[in-house]
Amino acid sequence: MTTTMPGVRPANPHFSSGPCAKRPGWTLQALSDAFLGRSHRAKGGKAKLKRAIEETRAVLEVPADFLIGIVPASDTGAVEMALWSMLGARPVTMISWESFGEGWVTDVVKQLKLKEVTHLKAPYGILPDLSKADPKSDIVFTWNGTTSGVRVKNADWIASDREGLTICDATSAAFFTRTPEVVPFQVNTMSDFGSALERSGKMP
Repeated sequence: MTTTMPGVRPANPHFSSGPCAKRPGWTLQALSDAFLGRSHRAKGGKAKLKRAIEETRAVLEVPADFLIGIVPASDTGAVEMALWSMLGARPVTMISWESFGEGWVTDVVKQLKLKEVTHLKAPYGILPDLSKADPKSDIVFTWNGTTSGVRVKNADWIASDREGLTICDATSAAFFTRTPEVVPFQVNTMSDFGSALERSGKMP
């Protein structure tokens, strides 16, 4: 079997993880002080993490009393940590319309085995009726349905006087919209302070 090379190439061939284009003017020199082969617990590693957290707070305008954590295992790992450590105190409303949301439903129902779970579901390409989300329950949903091409338009449907937590698998939505209390998201670009750092911002 022979393979034919594509005839059309990207206008910008500079990709990193994601793939995401490097910033204008990026060179390998940006990695000259990369902290390699050492634990993140070492002085240099801690300094890199501190810088990443401070820059995340500045870029996303995160209030000073909100917490930001960097965790392993991508946005998926951050969501898993939130589900396993924060759910169970009250009923849960799970919202899904694509594969990532379905994965969180599986976690909550089959792995965590929570009993009081309401599942608002819609087929690929269609959003569920978000107004049915119970503000007395914890709510879990994905903002960007990346596997279906459908995303939540805004957070107006989330009650301001809700009693439960709202856990939002935000992926890149954290960079273009105001999101609720627990917001795992990811950064898939190479940067001076590391690659694919995952930040989970827990709002009070």
